[in-house]
Amino acid sequence: MRTFRIVLTALIAPPAFLAVLVCATAALAAWLGRGSLRFDVLTHFAPVWFAGGLVAAVGGAFLKGFDRGALVSLGTIAMVAAGGLIVPELIRSTGPKAAADAPGQIKLVQFNVWYHNRDMASVVAWLRKEAPDVAVLEEATPELRRLLQAEPGWHVSGGRSEVVIISKAQPVSSFGRGEFPPTVGPIGGATFRDARGAFTVIGVHYAWPTDAADQQSQERRLAAAIRKYRGERTIVAGDFNSAPWSFSRKRWDREFGLPRRTRALFSWPAAQYNRIRWLGLFPILPIDHVYAGDGWATVSVKRGPKVGSDHYPVIVTLAPRAPS
Repeated sequence: MRTFRIVLTALIAPPAFLAVLVCATAALAAWLGRGSLRFDVLTHFAPVWFAGGLVAAVGGAFLKGFDRGALVSLGTIAMVAAGGLIVPELIRSTGPKAAADAPGQIKLVQFNVWYHNRDMASVVAWLRKEAPDVAVLEEATPELRRLLQAEPGWHVSGGRSEVVIISKAQPVSSFGRGEFPPTVGPIGGATFRDARGAFTVIGVHYAWPTDAADQQSQERRLAAAIRKYRGERTIVAGDFNSAPWSFSRKRWDREFGLPRRTRALFSWPAAQYNRIRWLGLFPILPIDHVYAGDGWATVSVKRGPKVGSDHYPVIVTLAPRAPS
């Protein structure tokens, strides 16, 4: 048994030490993201740094001597540093709540359907079965747009944009990226009217945080759209490519002034990529978000099933709040 432990330690300890060193260093460096967009990229992967630290700390507890101390110590550092980024998301307010039987509910779907989705008909079939009142879809292809337009009872907004909004109700107006100063990436919106008045739904698809200049420009454009169409019932949904524990996401959440109804809802990846198939075994990043003004109360927020995309759908049910 002693020989086995020595051999096991010799095989496992060096790569484990290197891996947990990377996790601890990245988790600590992520805190520099408070003042640097370059370092803020590391914050998005806080769950990865935390998981690496946890595995190392637990595994190191079965070793002895220096290896045990090194792995447990570095694992603890990774968990504390990464956990400090994650915990505020877990305890923040997600806005007003409503009971399951609240009147006037609407169901909204947020879904990046993925350009490489080989079965857009399944996307349409799932949407038909889910029957949302409004759905915000990103990476919509011409094929998907044709399928959506062929569905009876659906209204499709978005023109040729890859951000498409479908709805049961006919929108009273819609807009696209041409309404705002030129910026990389799509944006679209539609305004609806119900018994309580008008409300606007805005859909976006952001660049990756590694393209910091583009993503920040998109944040500013969305903030301008929210100001222009501001109301207690404004809804924003999209693939933000931005995790909720990033410092940038937190700053823009405050700027938008709309409660983000999704909380740490892991939505990517949902597909196993050809060269890195292990990545799609389970989602590791919550990057699809839904915001809604205080005129709405949240009935439920849940993740949908795999539907051929590398994102999971997000399904949010809202109910109107009585005027105060």
